[in-house]
Amino acid sequence: MNTSTYTVTGMTCNHCVMSVTEEVSEVPGVNDVAVDLASGELRVTSESPVDADSIRAAVEEAGYHVADAG
Repeated sequence: MNTSTYTVTGMTCNHCVMSVTEEVSEVPGVNDVAVDLASGELRVTSESPVDADSIRAAVEEAGYHVADAG
C-alpha cells in the first residue's frame, strides 16, 4: 500500500469534506480517502503511487486547493 498526504485549504464544513472525498475517490488507483476538516489533511491510500497532479485536479474540481509543500 502507498499512502500520500496533502493539505487542502478552503474547507469549512462536513459538506466540504464529502465533496473532496467524493472527487478524490474517483481518481483511478485510489483505494481509500480520509479527510480531516480541522487540519485540512487529505490522506490518499492506493496500491501504487497516484500522480499528485491528479489528486490536485480532483481537489480543485471539488472547489478547493492543495497547499504547496514547503
